[in-house]
Amino acid sequence: MLTYIRQILVGLACLVGATTASAQGYQIQPGDVLRVEVLQDDSLNRNVLVAPDGRITVPLAGTLSAAGRSLGAIQTDLVTRLEPNFSTRPTVFVSLEQLAPEEPRIPMPPAEDPTVAIFAMGEVANAGRIELVPGTRLLQALAQLGGFTDFAAKKRIQLRRYDPHEGREKIYPLNYEAIMSGRSANGTVIMQEGDVILVPTRALFE
Repeated sequence: MLTYIRQILVGLACLVGATTASAQGYQIQPGDVLRVEVLQDDSLNRNVLVAPDGRITVPLAGTLSAAGRSLGAIQTDLVTRLEPNFSTRPTVFVSLEQLAPEEPRIPMPPAEDPTVAIFAMGEVANAGRIELVPGTRLLQALAQLGGFTDFAAKKRIQLRRYDPHEGREKIYPLNYEAIMSGRSANGTVIMQEGDVILVPTRALFE
């Protein structure tokens, strides 16, 4: 008699837990632990883990989907599955025993603005590595060099670009004065990673 009363009290406690979770609209997730209580058979009472595939396994009921469902839906499903094994419709309570542990979040490094690195050599004010915004054109890149020195051969500027398909560097001659006067469209060339702008020293009477 005392055992039967204890079963009823346990069942009522489970029912309260199930009702509270259901009212909150909680949906079961993989990794959660559920408590299953069958009033007519103590041997079926157990904690069951929701597997990674979202299913649980209960003796006599088999395997059923749990993830994404409410406690009430799982409870109803278990009653239906267990009923053929009992003379009367079984009383089943399902409660949430334990939530799935949260996975540690890996901190993400701060996003960096993408840039294109080019290099300037020779008779320019700012020689060395220069960071450009992707899509920067040649004339815009030249503006970021800070201008030319008095000894710059502006008609013999070189754009050196490595061609991965041919496996060698290609040299493209540039005439700054022609670009500025609109006689050359080379100023619209998009700069690429690793480009080198070389401004040679002008000759004595150049």
